[in-house]
Amino acid sequence: MAKKEQVIEKGFAYVRNAKIEYKFGAHVTTSKGIFNSVGHAMDIGANSFAMFLKSPRRWVSPALSDNDAARFKEMCQKYNFNPRTDVLPHGSYFINLANPDITKNKQSLDCFIDDLQRCEKLDIGLYNFHPGSSLGSDHQESLERLATNINTAIEKTKFVRIVVENMAGHGNLVGSTLDDLAEVLKQVKNKERLGFCIDTCHTFAAGYDIRDEKGWKKFWDEFDEKVGFEHLASLHLNDSKAPLGANRDLHQRIGWGFLGLECFRLLANDDRFKGIPLVLEVPDGGEKVTPYGDDIKLLEWLIGKKKDDSEVVAKTSQLQKLGENERKEQQTKYEKKQKKRRSSGADIASLMTKKRRKKTA
Repeated sequence: MAKKEQVIEKGFAYVRNAKIEYKFGAHVTTSKGIFNSVGHAMDIGANSFAMFLKSPRRWVSPALSDNDAARFKEMCQKYNFNPRTDVLPHGSYFINLANPDITKNKQSLDCFIDDLQRCEKLDIGLYNFHPGSSLGSDHQESLERLATNINTAIEKTKFVRIVVENMAGHGNLVGSTLDDLAEVLKQVKNKERLGFCIDTCHTFAAGYDIRDEKGWKKFWDEFDEKVGFEHLASLHLNDSKAPLGANRDLHQRIGWGFLGLECFRLLANDDRFKGIPLVLEVPDGGEKVTPYGDDIKLLEWLIGKKKDDSEVVAKTSQLQKLGENERKEQQTKYEKKQKKRRSSGADIASLMTKKRRKKTA
């Protein structure tokens, strides 16, 4: 991996390589103003970036001022970020467009549309959000509510592309399978205003094994068949602390987790992912520049590398050692959980057998 280059502009910790066609970036802070997100992106050497448009844990936030919007656009122009293609804001954590409760569903939709309107005021062309949860209601009906709300939001806005993120499969979450994403696409009327963000950690957690070339190809072939690459708007790049199919949304530094470095080497050498935001959300990012800056440089370093390159083999081993303890911890938790499920299933089966015997006695 290349060492940190000499800073060419005072104040920036990492040098941005704008000549790279892969738009590696990260979710950055908006500390002291949304316009400062651009400077934070420059500080980590990013070619794309994500941020929150307002507090992600509040339903209502102060309006975005004309001055802050103008300063954001000026900063994007100064540092050559195209807000229509290089910026991928993340929606509020409260939003659940699949909620079966009518009042809470409307509250989510209002918050959602407010986010989209903020995007358009900032001239941002993409907006990423979590599709939500059925909360135990019918899964198909939840997908229909989600699509209906997206249709309403598109009608009330002008140009921002709504980007649905795939989920990890925990509990009653919707959007964890490619079939779910395909169903939402089917029901949204204006498909040009809809896109999808594939999170590598969520994908792995949901049971899609993308650790090697065979699994990588299989997943993306299925994505192309069911959804279509023309609808891929972005990727979230995260390794996974939890094992395959654990349904745990536990992000890890690149190469430290169960996914390993090979998944990201494949991505960094796949032309299909050029020109779209490739956004890191690894632990200890945000206010700290080192995790994001180092991982962006790592991803850039992987471009043109082969699996059996001696440097790649050595780097893979080094990074796996760094995440070894956390992988062991999560593997143990996962095995205990699986054992408990099997035991619970056996107890239920035994109870049902006893009941049937009593009935026939």
